[in-house]
Amino acid sequence: MSSVSNKDLRFDALFNSATIGIIVVNGKGIIDMANKFAHELFHYSDNEMIGLILEQLIPHRYHHKHVQHRTNYNKQPQSRPMGANMILSAQRKDGTEFPVEISLGHFTKDEEKYTIAFIIDITIRRANEELTKSLEKEKEVNDLKSRFVSMASHEFRTPLSTILSSISLLAKYTQTEEQAKRDKHIDRIKSSVKTLTDILNEFLSLGKIEEGKIEIHIESFNLKEFIENIIYEMSILLKPGQSLVHEHEGDTQLNSDRNLLKHILINLISNAIKFSPEKAPIVVKTHIDTTHTYISIIDQGMGIPNEDKVHLFERFFRASNAINIQGTGLGLHIVGRYIDLIQGKIEYKSELEKGSQFIITLPSELN
Repeated sequence: MSSVSNKDLRFDALFNSATIGIIVVNGKGIIDMANKFAHELFHYSDNEMIGLILEQLIPHRYHHKHVQHRTNYNKQPQSRPMGANMILSAQRKDGTEFPVEISLGHFTKDEEKYTIAFIIDITIRRANEELTKSLEKEKEVNDLKSRFVSMASHEFRTPLSTILSSISLLAKYTQTEEQAKRDKHIDRIKSSVKTLTDILNEFLSLGKIEEGKIEIHIESFNLKEFIENIIYEMSILLKPGQSLVHEHEGDTQLNSDRNLLKHILINLISNAIKFSPEKAPIVVKTHIDTTHTYISIIDQGMGIPNEDKVHLFERFFRASNAINIQGTGLGLHIVGRYIDLIQGKIEYKSELEKGSQFIITLPSELN
């Protein structure tokens, strides 16, 4: 008898001295036992929780689902964490909610099944995690600003120098017969201004993506006409002898975000033009079937070194054979992010000095 009493005393000491909430529930979901810490955690007086239905400790919006989970657990009880990788919410007596981490155990007594729950309030931990995320985000933004300043100081220098020198030379060509020379420098100025605009647009796009300010607008449009209009716009960028053609198969109607898809294709086609030599063909192939749309941009350009392929869509990454060619290293990163937003995927094949092929796969219907 003394031995049993000692066991009871030891159990009571462990149960009520524990610094986590411990609740024992019978098969009907009625609280049979709750330690002192659990009462304090849920703001109940001593023993006030005994006899309560368990769902009273859970926000009302989860009651129905929790009853189902409890019933299923009683059929096949096992010791395990509850809601792994999920944020669980508990409810105090006054109705306020707080995040918790719960582990479950089970035992049988007098042929009745019981579930034991070990409950930890993770409010402070969650606050620290959110603070850490905020600090990491702030550091990322500051790093982005630093990279922009560093990149801008380098990438802006060439076009700005071109603009200044062309403006200076324009002032010297005052004779009518020197119009060709003036036109040449005006074209150089236009090209440099476009380069500056492209750089700024890439940073503005990246900023909107990082801030979650990109809105998706789904509409139905004719893909064949859409691509041909883009090709018409891009043709002015072609190098001497380069060609840009479109080949289409299947249906012509696509449901997607027209604006984001245009940004994606302009970037990929611009790269194909920029990294391909004169007289090289560039082909845009499109195909629509019952479930997907496929868009391929194929060039015969410089290709991508094997060691660089794994980094291709990383922010600010420049392939080792493209370091001396104007660019920010943001274009493909933005392309990848835009494709994610319209629920697509992008793959590529590339062979050094033979060319590259980028293949975009889009769903026929966006969720």
